[in-house]
Order: sequence, then structure tokens, then C-alpha cells
Amino acid sequence: MSRKFLTPVLLGTLLSAPLAAKEGMFTPDQLQDISAPLRAAGLDMPPEALADLTGFPMGAVVSLGGCSASFVSPKGLVVTNHHCARGSVQYNSTAENNYLDNGFLAAELADELPAAPGSRVYVTTEVSDVTERMRADSDELEPQARYELIQQRRKDLTAECEQAPGYRCQVASFYGGAQYKLIKRLEVRDVRLVYAPADAIGRYGGDIDNWQWPRHTGDFAFYRAYVAPDGSAADYDEDNVPLEPEHYLKVSAAGLDDGDFVMAAGYPGSTSRYTLLAEVENTFNWSYPTFEVLLNDWIDTIEAAAPEGSDARVKYESRLAGLNNYEKNLRGQIEGARRVGLVERRQAREAALNDWITADASRAAYAEAIAELTELSEESAQAARTNFWYGNVSRPQLFSAARRLYRLAREQELPDSEREPGYQERDLTFIRQSLQALDRRYDPAVDQAEWLLFLNGYLAQPMDERVAEFDAALGLTADTTAADLPALLAPFYANSTLGDAATRLALMEATPEMLEASEDPFMQLAVAMYDYGMGLEQQSEIRSGRSLALRPAYMEAMTAWQREVGKLPYPDANSTLRVTFGNVLGGSPRDGMAYLPFTTLEGISDKDTGEAPFNSPAVLLEKVAASDYSSYALESLGSVPVNFLSDLDSTGGNSGSATLNARAELVGLLFDGTFESVNSDWDFDPRTTRTIHVDTRYMLWIMEQVDGAQALIDEMDIVR
Repeated sequence: MSRKFLTPVLLGTLLSAPLAAKEGMFTPDQLQDISAPLRAAGLDMPPEALADLTGFPMGAVVSLGGCSASFVSPKGLVVTNHHCARGSVQYNSTAENNYLDNGFLAAELADELPAAPGSRVYVTTEVSDVTERMRADSDELEPQARYELIQQRRKDLTAECEQAPGYRCQVASFYGGAQYKLIKRLEVRDVRLVYAPADAIGRYGGDIDNWQWPRHTGDFAFYRAYVAPDGSAADYDEDNVPLEPEHYLKVSAAGLDDGDFVMAAGYPGSTSRYTLLAEVENTFNWSYPTFEVLLNDWIDTIEAAAPEGSDARVKYESRLAGLNNYEKNLRGQIEGARRVGLVERRQAREAALNDWITADASRAAYAEAIAELTELSEESAQAARTNFWYGNVSRPQLFSAARRLYRLAREQELPDSEREPGYQERDLTFIRQSLQALDRRYDPAVDQAEWLLFLNGYLAQPMDERVAEFDAALGLTADTTAADLPALLAPFYANSTLGDAATRLALMEATPEMLEASEDPFMQLAVAMYDYGMGLEQQSEIRSGRSLALRPAYMEAMTAWQREVGKLPYPDANSTLRVTFGNVLGGSPRDGMAYLPFTTLEGISDKDTGEAPFNSPAVLLEKVAASDYSSYALESLGSVPVNFLSDLDSTGGNSGSATLNARAELVGLLFDGTFESVNSDWDFDPRTTRTIHVDTRYMLWIMEQVDGAQALIDEMDIVR
């Protein structure tokens, strides 16, 4: 069939029909096309200003490579969520000097701590459309050749872009590969921890309150971006100086009230709103329920192997927080899908799309592509089910390190331009820092307990669903039982030298032959499984190559149909800069349930038990009891607002996003969604979708009244 390009004009067209209520994670170039809805919602600045990535305010919004953040001072001060910086807090903590419990505040620049290895601040400076170069002459190729061609072009464009030192570039795919953009970002490699409240503030409510409303969490922290004295990007060095950003946000102490306009700018990770029914059914009927059960067992395993107060628990705090967050998210996804009838809604959408296609004979090629894509989706789902347990038994950290080192050795035999992404020269710093960071995130007893958990699940599978190469390498047979596993695994931990950072780093220079001769049991296992892993990768590449031909046609049909029914198509989230807008708004997600738009200081006291995760600092409780609000009270509340709700459209990766008022002043940080709204990753529901933000008035109140961070307040431009 003929594959037509989706042009920027086609993608950006706005019909006169109104948008669905606040739905949409818009790319900046789309914003000038939705100026009417933006102004109707309350925006008090030219919408076209938001499309300028190098201007204000977008030039102040940055990515941390997994979370969002923004500059808030001329001295490179960066604000993000506490949970986004918590890995750096954990990395710098020990059982004796636990910044998670005590909080951290640098009295002056010299006291700021290096963030966890691999921490970055990415500032988007340029975006260009490279669709024609990426897709030219690719449609008639065989699937794997198509995949390899697209990958090579992606690497070539990236390499050309990164000839400018200090930049990190990426080629991002939109609309299922119908459109590609080259994104150029300044890469700040010297990132330092400036201030993070104690968990009793920054993680108040812990996993109990996670994804819940009402919420009372001070989910904020500060980094600082450093560069070399000449202003160029540089690795950590004591002689480096704070970056002077071209733009930074003013911080509002005046804040918001119910109904006020808000928008969030950040880097949402991924959504699945355009997935086909087959993908939805596999996810919600098998993948999510299966992994939810495993996650609960995994959390219990870590907690049992790493007791409270131990150094091992400090090392695994970030992993535990992530697993608890993911488990609760999956429960919300599963419940939300059931509540809104996601499968039925997707069936109805596909039926309506099919009716639109069959109504015009010229659209017949779309039906052919969608049928093939559905078949491919079912194949991919089957592969995911087959590989589920092998993927889990490959998780042990030293096994992962060994596999990465051996793959690196094999890739380094190739010219840099021919290596797989992740193993090129541009990636070596990340690999090195990841291998270094393992020291503060690994404990052999905990790792072995995790491996035993995964292997027990693997052994429970039928023999024809197990991996013969893995069984042979590990010494597993049809008669192996759970009781046999500890004796099989003990030599791996007793005889491996990969637990030593210097050893791991030295092996980055090893040849394949050197690693193949290694007596380290994890390296031997990595070498034994290499060919099998490469086979899985090849199968995945073939499926991806098929998708690259089919999904753009499906998306072309979907977007054309959406425009006809009055919706502006926006691409699924893909970790690129997006803007979402709406209003401060409570809600009623279920019958008889009402959510007010703000929580207050008094709610913290009401929840407080003195025991984690409801163990506020005494000074905070004293200030609340005395109604000592300083200058941060909201008159309509009669107190300081802590968190607030909006109807903004968000997902993971949006954490830390700058929440802006009508004048693009910082009024909060987006940090969560309600339990009822997590399913919006798959299907936006305007009734239930609510996003949770920490209010800047609470942030400033904590800094001034509780933690003594007045110097940081003075550094920022506070709008009162």
C-alpha cells in the first residue's frame, strides 16, 4: 500500500470544534494553533511565546532524563520533585548519616553534594523536523532492513548534531513513526544536590498516600547545574561554576485559587492512547495482573532481606519506593480500566474507525494496514508472555553488569557508527557512572534474595516455556526444586569479583576473549546467554521493522478521523517537551465522593501519628498549632495551601514539571495523579483525571519556617 507522510500542517490543523475537556499533551509547535482554547482557559500571554523553545518560559524548563525540572535563579538553581532527587539523597546517605531521615541543606555552594552518578540536566535548545530524511526509501524494505536503516539514520543524525561539544541529541518518533524530530539539548553533567527536605516532609504519607487525595506532601527539592569556568559542559570539578541560564522562572508567593488557569511544561514519559485492542487486552488481561502479583512479592522480599535501619535498607530505599509506586500504579490502571470499561471503549473506537474507513473506498489501504498491525500486536503480546520469566531471572545486578560489559566488548569491535545505541562512544560515560553507582545500590544478600524469588517463579513454568540455554548454564533440570536453588546461587556471590567497582570499571576495556576466559560465574553466565539474547533482540527488531511500515498508516487514519469528529490529534507522550493546560479544579471521581481543590497545613496535623510515614517534624507541628502562616496563607482557605488539584493531562515523567499560572510564574510542581486517574495513560476520562501539585506557598513556608533555607529564597525571584 502507499504510505503517505503526515505533514506538520496536517498534524497541526485545528478545527473550530472545541477540544475535549483539557485533554492533550501538546508539542510546543502546536500551541499557537490552540490559542483560542488557551485564552479561553485563562492564559494571559501570547500563546505563540510558548512555542519558542529558546525563549521564556520554555527555555527555563529542563529534563533530568526521567523527571522534569526548571531553572529558578540566575545561578543555575533547579527545582524538581523530592522523589526525583531522592536517588541522589539516598546515594549520599549512610545508616549513620541518613539524609533521607534528616534532610539535606547546603549552607553555601561549597557544601553542595555531587548528585548520583549519571545525573544530568538537559536544556532543549532546538527542534527540527527530519521526517523525510528518516523515512525516505524505507517502505519497500524487508522488516529487519527497514529497522536497521531507520536506526542507522537515527545514529547519523545524532552524530551530526553532537559535533557541537556539550550537547546531547536525540531523534524522537511521533505518531507511531509517521513523524521524526531531531532534538538538540545542552547536556549539563555536573549536577549537585542543594536542598531536599527530610522524608517526613518530602515523602509525607509515603506509599499509603501515594496516588491518593487528599494529599499533604512537600514533594520538592533543589539541584544546581554547574559548568566549566568558560561556560562549557564539564564533568564534576571543584573549579566548575554555576550555570547562568538564559531564562529562569519567577516563583509566585501569591499563588492560586480555585478555578484559576494553570499549565504544566515538562517531559512526560509515555502514554498508550493510540494502542490497538489486542495490545490493551494483553496488557490488562495478562501483563499488568501478572506483574502486580510479582511486585508485591518483590517488595516483601527486599523488606525481609534489608531490615529497617540497616545499610542495606538505605541502599534499597529508592528501589523500594519505585516498586511501591509502580505496584500502586498498576492496581490503579487495572481498576480504572475495569471502571471505565477500557476494553469495551477501545472496541467501540476501533469499530467507529473501521466504519469511517469503509465509508470511502479510497481508505481501503488503511484497513489492510490495521489488520496486519493487529496481527503483529498479537505476536508481540505472545513474545512478551513467553519472555516474561526469563526477563526477570536476568535482573540480578551483577548478572546485568556482566551482560552489559560483555555486550560492550563485542560492540567495541565495530566502528562507532555501526554499534547499537547505548554502546557508542557517546554512551561510555553513562555506562561508567552506572557501574560506579552500583556500589551504593547493591547488597549481595538482598540481590540473592531477589534472584531466588524470580527463579522460583521461573521454575514453576512448563519446561517448554523455559530457556534451555539458561537452564544448562545455571545447572537447572526438570527435577530442580526451590530447595535446590540456594546451593546453586551461593557460588555466584562467593566467587564473583564484580561486586568491586574498580574491577567493573577496568573490564570496560576488556576484549571479548578476555571476558570469555573469565572465571567469574556471572561473566560466564553472561557469555553463555549472549547468543540467546541477541536472538531475542533480532526477533524484536523484525517486529519493530514491521511496525515502522504499518503503524504510521494506522496513525494517519486515526488522526484524519479524529479531525473529522472535532478533536485535535496530539502524539502519545515520548519524553519530549509537552505542555498541558487547564484549571485548578476539584472533582467527584465516584458517586458520593467529592475532592476539594486544596489541602492545608492543618491536614498535616490531622494525619500525624508520630510514626513514619506520618511523622512531621516537631517544629512544623508547632508552627501549625500556632497558626504561624507567615505571608503564605490563602485568604479563601484561611491557611497555607499544601497541595492542589487540577484537570491537567499528565503521566509519569511529568514529575517535577513546572506548574505555571497565566503569566508563566511558577505556582507549583506537578508530582502525582489521583488513583482514579492513572488509567488516563490509556484513555482520557475528563471526570476522573486529576493531577496533584505541591503549592509554591507551601514550599516557601517550609523553606522559611521549618528548614531555614532563607538563602535559597533570597536567591530566587519571588513574586508576592
